[in-house]
This record gives sequence, C-alpha cells and structure tokens, in this order.
Amino acid sequence: MENELPVAKRVLVVEDNELNLKLFCDLLRAHDFAVEPVRDGREAIEKARGFAPNLIVMDIQLPHVSGLELIEQIKADAALGVTPIMAVTAYAGREDEDRIRAAGADAYVSKPISVARFVEEVSGLL
Repeated sequence: MENELPVAKRVLVVEDNELNLKLFCDLLRAHDFAVEPVRDGREAIEKARGFAPNLIVMDIQLPHVSGLELIEQIKADAALGVTPIMAVTAYAGREDEDRIRAAGADAYVSKPISVARFVEEVSGLL
C-alpha cells in the first residue's frame, strides 16, 4: 500500500468580520482542514459550488444577505444540499437556535465561540 497523504477536508467559512474570519480559518488550518474564506455572503453559493466543501461555517449576521437565507438556498441546491452547515452567531436565544436549525443548519455555535466547542462541532459534522 502506498503512503498516500489523506486528503484534507474542505471547509468554506462565510464570515464578514475580519477577526472572526481569521480566527475560524486559523483554527481550522491548525486542525489540517483546507479552508476557503468568504467575506461577502453574496459570493457564498458560487464559491461553494467551485470549492465543493465538506462543511460550511456560516455567520448568520451578514451584510447584504442573511446567513439564514443562504442556509436555505444551499439546502435547496441540488449539488450543495447535502453539505453540513454549522451556523455561528451572536444571537444566542432559544428561538434563534430553533430558527437557525429550521433554516437547515446542522449545528449551531454562539459567539464569542469556545475554541474547544467550535472544533468539537466541526469534527462532529465531518
């Protein structure tokens, strides 16, 4: 058997806040994930189609388009619909989580994130 390197799991990170985007991407890269950052939610669907992620990390509060709308669009997309989505948001109420899960998110992490919980959720989805 050849010594092949395992192919890194691909994670698309949709986050408009630079500091959060850097934190999420650095965390994921530190755990050997291939990461594609997206700062503008309007580019998320197109980027996801090109990158074919194994997981999408989605901020809910985005300018121009809400993360909830994007989750619904991704889940309705034939090519992307099976991709797990982890919502990350400052909204932390029970109704917020229900709304986010109803839109199609597979997991939910509130900000400020716990690094351990973030990594645990990502690993659980992959």
